[in-house]
Order: sequence, then structure tokens, then C-alpha cells
Amino acid sequence: QRRWFVLSNGLLSYYRTQAEMAHTCRGTINLSTAHIDTEDSCNIVLSNGGRTYHLKANSEVERQRWVTALELAKAKAIRMRNNQSDDSGDEEPASQSDKSELHGTLKTLSSKLEDLSTCNDLIAKHGAALQRSLSELENLKLPAESGEKIKAVNERATLFRITSNAMINACRDFLDLAETHSRKWQRALQYEREQRIRLEETIEQLAKQHNSLERACRGAPGTAEHLKPFVPTGSVQSSKGEASDEDEETEYFDAMEDAPAFITVTHRAEEGSILSSCSYSSQGISLDLLPKKRRRTRIPDKPNYSLNLWSIMKNCIGKELSKIPMPVNFNEPLSMLQRLTEDLEYHELLDKAVKCESSTEQMCFVAAFSVSSYSTTVHRTAKPFNPLLGETYELDRLEEFGFRSLCEQVSHHPPAAAHHVFSKRGWTLWQEITIASKFRGKYLSIMPLGAIHLEFHSSGNHYVWRKVTSTVHNIIVGKLWIDQSGEIEIVNHKSKDKCQLKFTPYSYFSRDVPRKVTGVVSDADGKAHYVMSGTWDEKMECSKIVHSSHGSTSSEGKQKTVYQTLSPKVLWKKYPLP
Repeated sequence: QRRWFVLSNGLLSYYRTQAEMAHTCRGTINLSTAHIDTEDSCNIVLSNGGRTYHLKANSEVERQRWVTALELAKAKAIRMRNNQSDDSGDEEPASQSDKSELHGTLKTLSSKLEDLSTCNDLIAKHGAALQRSLSELENLKLPAESGEKIKAVNERATLFRITSNAMINACRDFLDLAETHSRKWQRALQYEREQRIRLEETIEQLAKQHNSLERACRGAPGTAEHLKPFVPTGSVQSSKGEASDEDEETEYFDAMEDAPAFITVTHRAEEGSILSSCSYSSQGISLDLLPKKRRRTRIPDKPNYSLNLWSIMKNCIGKELSKIPMPVNFNEPLSMLQRLTEDLEYHELLDKAVKCESSTEQMCFVAAFSVSSYSTTVHRTAKPFNPLLGETYELDRLEEFGFRSLCEQVSHHPPAAAHHVFSKRGWTLWQEITIASKFRGKYLSIMPLGAIHLEFHSSGNHYVWRKVTSTVHNIIVGKLWIDQSGEIEIVNHKSKDKCQLKFTPYSYFSRDVPRKVTGVVSDADGKAHYVMSGTWDEKMECSKIVHSSHGSTSSEGKQKTVYQTLSPKVLWKKYPLP
């Protein structure tokens, strides 16, 4: 497709037509950071970070003119950028000797370039003479075969001359670049030298302090009555040796009066509690009083940075989610592996399922468990961090809940995780998850690929299902919210029981309860046993079917089935969030 390109001030912009220049720019590349490539005789490839332009000129000559113009514009843009950074005025001038050394190097380079230019003139002169001789040879009456050979030699001679010219031009450009960058290199070198000197001084200082500390330590009396513990200032020690919670930062000072003043080390309270209890133990208090491992009760608040979403999103429409660069505060402070482990939040549903006599009743609990994993997504609109390849997340709750979970990132592109959970209460769950996604500007659809397997040890019932599509709405404007839609089919591979669950997508005009989930549990012969109903953010109930009959025909021509059921029984209810 033909496009109109404009190269100006180191920027290459393009428009659909020349008339569009007045009002609509379709895209711009800054050449100072761009990479210019030539694929074949007519093609140019321009890449800048995430964007790549593939361009094709009408002819080789036109392509060459554009490449030359682009290279020149790029060199100029880099020079301008460097000059701007040079003029910041905060750098120290380079020493005189460094300058003279630099000028000497540049002088040598210039003389070599002159030698090259002389060689170039000679090559051009001899090349022209060679071509003349070859042309004379062609004009002689020689057999056809030798004429062809001479023609080929002539073409090669021409190519040789073009190449030598290109080489000289490249050398000239190299010298220009060397001159442009010399000041920058000079400054970088100067900075590195200063850093090294500073580092040496710091290390020397530390060594001296270390030495005097050792001396003071050797000189101190060694008997127990003279030893004083590290006493934290401003915090009261409890009987278990834990620092009081109010005191966020506790300072520790050296206890010996005669020693010189040393560096003061500040510790956080949690560390303080362990340090101080250890020092008290030297005075005869047992180490059993060390504080037990505490789990944190909340995570820190999310930092509130403002950002221009449109600037990030406009280049991402239609792209795969894994290719979109996301701002860091789009993420939750969790990895995807931990988020996947959260599927086990309502693991007690599986412990109850183990005790079920009938496989269809067991299926109801498995179905409720499959819905429960979506319960936190109403409030959790942020994206978890992508784990590194080979990263693992382990959750060992064998003592409290009887299960142990291990999750590992097994592929980087596409991102994929493998998850395995073993419970000594009679079940094993494993899943592999990779995500396909579509970004459509207003919303983002996330389609988890991969199956979830659940096996009960005593009965051998093996259930398999897949997750539904999650959609994040109001990506650009408004409050983010998440919806789940689609169908889950859970199959028991041993008894061939099935459960069809339908997640109804949210509709502004629907009279139904939002986030509604409905389903039917049927046996291998297709006979329905239970009706499932509820919402994916609150609770799931099951009702035993006592009688089913065919009702009226729906507007789509399908015959509805009417079930008579007993009163519903709540299988799963969401906990209040911490």
C-alpha cells in the first residue's frame, strides 16, 4: 500500500496521503534511537523499541537515497541529543592531558582517513583504466565464449569500484561519529574514575573501623558480669523477648564505655526482637523463648501513581497480552503462581467431597469448588506479576489443612505454569495453565487454556474441567470491573457423570441476578440428578431433582425441561474478605 513519508528534524512520520499531512499523522519514529536495516535491493526495515516499519522503495536507487537520508538524519539527531545533554553544565572539564591524548587519537584517525582517500583515488583511476582495457577487449573479434567472460569480468570490476567507494564513505562516517561521541566517552570515563577513588576510600575507612573494633573486642574483659547486653533504646522488652509493636525502628549501641564511637546500626523491630532475645540468652534465659514464625496479616497498600493510559494502550490494540508492556502499578504484589495457588481457598469442599457416597453428589461439591476460584476476582482487578522461567511457589499446609501445593513456571513464551496439589485427606489436584488473550480497546478477554484434573484416592473418581473466559472491562475509561462468561463441562472419567455449568455474562438489560451461574448434574445415561444455582462471587447451592418433565418450547425452538426439586442446600459460601 502506498504511503506518504516525511523526514524532518530526526523524525520520520507517515500519512495515508499527502493531503493528510495537514491533520492526521498515522505514526512517527524517532531516528535517534531507531535501527535502520536493509533486507534486499528495495526494502528498508526501521525499528524503534516495540514498533517496526517495513518499507519498500520503487527502485534500488530510490531505496539508497532514502537510506542515506535516514542515516544522515539519525547521526544529526544523535548529535543534537548529545549536545543537549552536554550543555547541562554539571560535568567537570576533562584534564588537559586527556584532551591532548584524545586530539592525538583523532589526528591519527584523520591521517589514516586521508591515506584511505588517496587509495580510493588510485582504485578509481586504476579501475577506470581496467574497465577501458576490458572494453577494448570486448570490441576485439574474439570467440563468443571469451566475450561473455570478459563481460562478466567487467561487471565485477564495476562492483569492486562501488564497494571501495562505499568503504571510504563508511570510514568518513566513522570518524564523524568518533568526534561526536568523544566528549561523552570522556565524561563517562571521568565519572568511573571518581567512583573508583570514592569506593577505595570507603573500603579503606571500613577496614580501619573493622581493625579498631577487633582490637577493642580483644581488649575488653571476658567475664560474664562485665558483659552488657545490647539494649534497645525506646522499646520495652516483653517476657518473650519481642520488641513492642509501637516502636518501628530500634537502635542498638555498643555496650563498652571505653571503646570509641562506632557506626550506629538501625534495625527493624522484627529483627530487633530476635537480636535482643539472643543477647539475653547469654545471661541464662533459654532459647525456647524465641518468637515463633509469624505470618503477615496484610500486604502493604498499593502506591497511587497517576499515568496516562491512552499513551500505553493505543499501540496495543489487537496485540497478545504477553506482548503488551504494562506499567508496574497495574500489578498486584503477587506472582501468577501465588494467584493460581489461591484456587485452593475453599479446599474444604474437596475434603467434604471425599466423604460422599454417590458420585453425582460428589460432582456437586467439585462443581462448587470449580466456581469458588472466581470469588475474589470481583475486587481483584489488577494483574499478577509474570513469574520467571523455572520460578516456583510452594504452600505447605499439611499440618493445618492436610494439603501441600507446588506451582512452577514451565514456559516463558507463551507463559505457562504447572500446578500440583496433594492432600492427605484423600485427593490430588493438578493443572497446567497458559493464557490466550485479546485486547479490544474497551475490554480485555483472557482465555485460560489447559485442563484441571482432580482425583479422589479411595473411589478413583477422576474429574477434568477447563476454566471460563474472564473479561476486564473499562480498560481505558471508568472503573475496572471483571466478568466471567462461558461454560464449564466437568466430566468424571470413571463413572462418566457430567456437570454443565453456565456462567451468564453481565447484561445491563437483564432481569437476572448479576454473575449468575446455573448447571445440571447428570449421570452416564444423561438422567439429571441435581440442579446447581448461585453466583460466582457469593454462593452455590444444589437441589436434588425428584421429577423432570418437558415444558413449553422456547423462542429459539428448543424444548425446555422443567425440574421439580427438593429445597436447595448451600454447598459453598464466600468468606468475608480479610
